[in-house]
Amino acid sequence: MNNLQFEALLNETLSPQLIKDYCPNGLQVEGRSEIKKIITGVTASKALIEQAIEHNADALLVHHGYFWKGESEAIRGMKGDRIRQLIKHDINLLAYHLPLDIHPQLGNNAQLAKRLGIEVEGGLEGHPQSVAMYGSLADAMTGEALAQRIADVLKRPPLHIAPELKDKLIKKVGWCTGGGQDYIELAAAQGMDAFISGEISERTTYSARELNIHYFSAGHHATERYGVKALGEWLAKDHGFDVTFIDIDNPV
Repeated sequence: MNNLQFEALLNETLSPQLIKDYCPNGLQVEGRSEIKKIITGVTASKALIEQAIEHNADALLVHHGYFWKGESEAIRGMKGDRIRQLIKHDINLLAYHLPLDIHPQLGNNAQLAKRLGIEVEGGLEGHPQSVAMYGSLADAMTGEALAQRIADVLKRPPLHIAPELKDKLIKKVGWCTGGGQDYIELAAAQGMDAFISGEISERTTYSARELNIHYFSAGHHATERYGVKALGEWLAKDHGFDVTFIDIDNPV
C-alpha cells in the first residue's frame, strides 16, 4: 500500500482529528512510498529504529513519536540522530498518541481493561474522547489481590498506594494508561474504589490516602504496550501487512 494511503487508513480508524494532542498524529517522517513490512512498538527510540533497520521495514508504527509541544524544534542531538537513521534507510515513521489511548477496541485503555478483567462502562470525563475510563470488576477484591493480578498480567509489580481504610474492597475501577495519575481526583469524585495508571507523582500518595481510593502505578511503558500491538495485529489480519511487534525493555 502507498504510504499516504496507509496513513489515511490509520486516520480513518483512529480519528485523530477528534482530539487535541501534544504532538502531530500520523506520518511524522516520510520514507519509501510502498509499505509492506511494518515494525510496531511503544516508542520510536534508537533501539527500536535499529530493529526496524535490521528487519528491513518499510514503516515504523509507534505510540510515542516525535515533535512534542514545548520541546525544541531543532533537529539535532538525540532527535537528529534518530531522524537521520530513518531518512537514511527510507523508513516511514507513523505515530498515534491520544487517539491510540482512547480507541474503544484497539486502544491502550481498552486493551489494558481486557487483560485485567475490567468491564468498560464509559469515560471518566463523560464524553467519547475521554482519556480516562471507568468500569467494574466481576467480583470485588482486595487491593493486594488486584496488585497481584496487575503484576501477573504486566510481568512487573505495580506500586500500590492504599487508602487510609486499607481493607477497602475494590469493585469500581478507573484507569488511564501512561501518565494519567492526575485523574485520581476525578475517579474518587465519581465513586471509584481504585485508580490505575502508568506513573505516579509525589502528590498522588496523599491524594490516594485522603480521598480513600486505592492507587496503582503500573508503569508507563508497561500499560501502553498493548494498543500498538493490537493495531498491528489488526493491520496484519484485516489488511495483509507483514507486521512484527518489538517490545524494547523499559522499567518505567
